[in-house]
Amino acid sequence: MPFGTNKFDLVVGRARDFFRRHWQQALRIRQRLNFSEEALHLVMAGIVGVVGGLVNLVFHRGIDLVEWLFLGRVGDPADLASASAWPVRLLVPATGGLLAGGVLFYGLRLVGRPGSPDLLEVVVASDGRLPFRSGMIKAISSLLSIGSGASIGREGAITQLAATLASKGGQLAKWQPYRLRLLVACGAASGIAAAYNAPIAGAVFAALIVLGNFSMNLFAPVVFASVTASVLSRSYFGLKPWFEVPAFEFNSLGKLPGFIVLGGLTGLLGALFLKALSVGEAAGKRVPMPVPFRVALGGLVVGLIAIPMPGVWGNGAGVTNDLLLGKYLAYESPFWFVVALFAAKFVATVAAVGSGAVGGVFTPTLFLGAATGCIFGTGLHELGGGRELPISVFAVVGMGAMLAATTRSPLLAMIMVYEISVNYSMMPPLMLACVVSTLVSRRFYPESIYSQPLRNKGLQMDHERFYASGATDQKVGDLMRAPVAPLLETATFRQIADRFLTSSHNFLPVVNPANQLVGLVALQDLKGYLNALESETSAVIAYDLMRPVPACATPDQSLLDALPVVLASELRHVPVVNSHRENRLIGSVARAEVLGLLSEAMATSGEGNGRPPAT
Repeated sequence: MPFGTNKFDLVVGRARDFFRRHWQQALRIRQRLNFSEEALHLVMAGIVGVVGGLVNLVFHRGIDLVEWLFLGRVGDPADLASASAWPVRLLVPATGGLLAGGVLFYGLRLVGRPGSPDLLEVVVASDGRLPFRSGMIKAISSLLSIGSGASIGREGAITQLAATLASKGGQLAKWQPYRLRLLVACGAASGIAAAYNAPIAGAVFAALIVLGNFSMNLFAPVVFASVTASVLSRSYFGLKPWFEVPAFEFNSLGKLPGFIVLGGLTGLLGALFLKALSVGEAAGKRVPMPVPFRVALGGLVVGLIAIPMPGVWGNGAGVTNDLLLGKYLAYESPFWFVVALFAAKFVATVAAVGSGAVGGVFTPTLFLGAATGCIFGTGLHELGGGRELPISVFAVVGMGAMLAATTRSPLLAMIMVYEISVNYSMMPPLMLACVVSTLVSRRFYPESIYSQPLRNKGLQMDHERFYASGATDQKVGDLMRAPVAPLLETATFRQIADRFLTSSHNFLPVVNPANQLVGLVALQDLKGYLNALESETSAVIAYDLMRPVPACATPDQSLLDALPVVLASELRHVPVVNSHRENRLIGSVARAEVLGLLSEAMATSGEGNGRPPAT
């Protein structure tokens, strides 16, 4: 039996014999199949989207498990804290912090620290490789912190884990840095989209914050990943929006000035929040105690605040919803209650982040924005103004304005708040407040919540510098991959046909026994023989069919120097030879990859390219 003795080999052998008997028809079908680079990116983005949706589900269930282990029940953290005695409010965050810090300390010592775990850093200043083992350790630590009431959001860990898994998949496939960066962005998009049920915001976050570019060859995959993750998440969480916002029609120009003031207020508070987070992280690193006790200390601070203010437990989504619905108005002094709630959440979040707890601040930021809007609206009502506007309007606008102040991305804030509230009538005041808040915040604090960690490492979140100089400084050898498996110049017609049937390439290089490139055979060159008898093709070899040697690149060429060769080539994989003198085939570069990198450099060097605003 020529193909082995097991059943699998038998099936493969029979299939090969079938194609050999019907090779003319098979070649015609093969010629119509052309899986482009863009199609491959969409397929891998869809897979990443599925991963992001599953990560969201697993993370939610993991948090439920941790809550059940600590408290014997699950639910919104603020409700759990309110239903618990004060010793529980105090000790559970501290105990959870101790366990989470222990996982961080001993886990990272066990697996080491192979590379940066910051997804923005690996896109802006590295090769898109996120470390898998340390990423998993941090995800487990985040589960323990969030499940035990730490004042941080789950969206950060979900996004990080989805991006890490996407990057790991690309590393296993041995993909190039350009594609790894795109995978990380798709992972980030899927994480945000799944966590908030917000596909548009997920795609905009990845394009605007992670990649810094809206060009179609990058935006299409992140949209695909975002939509896939969001729809998958909806299949088990439903379509219900995160926050309930009372219906309201905003149709008066005279009501806008108040939201300009609100935008300025949130801009000031957003800058203060960013400064406090920076100071808190720096102070936490100086605390002379091991990581487990430091994270436990942060949990203890949260627990102390939770004794009088149980609403500080968790990310604050439930309390934010109560603010939007105006439930706090039933209190004796609603204005001062919300002021106290704002201050408590502010300090609790800074303490949790400063202690080193792993998590995001997206949802706590929305909490602070909603509280700011409620404070402003309640104060305005008490002074006798703006009574025709429900306080929920100020709360919704405050959410977006605070998010814009911390991310320095008003577009992302507008889209995010719209998607999580599903109330379009709020858009005019929301848009106005977001841009004012961004301008005010960057006036008082130069960094955003994403650029600050990079700045602390001496890096810049400058996508223009990265794409423009980084792409043009790279060599062909940096992107080179294995060559398309060549044919010997003496290969028979049947061997050539078999190779085309079993590969995805429309062109095959031809080499001599010294592996020197001597020509190229195209799939369409076989057309003239499709109706020929087998006896008429038995004497045909690759040397008879091949075209002249195509234009080739060398590994020491810069991408800019190789651009004319790439543009002139009709090959998807341009051959790379060791030198033009020896012409020995050593590799190939993907035409779409080279053109993609250089197009990003040109796109980001112009005005209005959609990159993050300067800080």
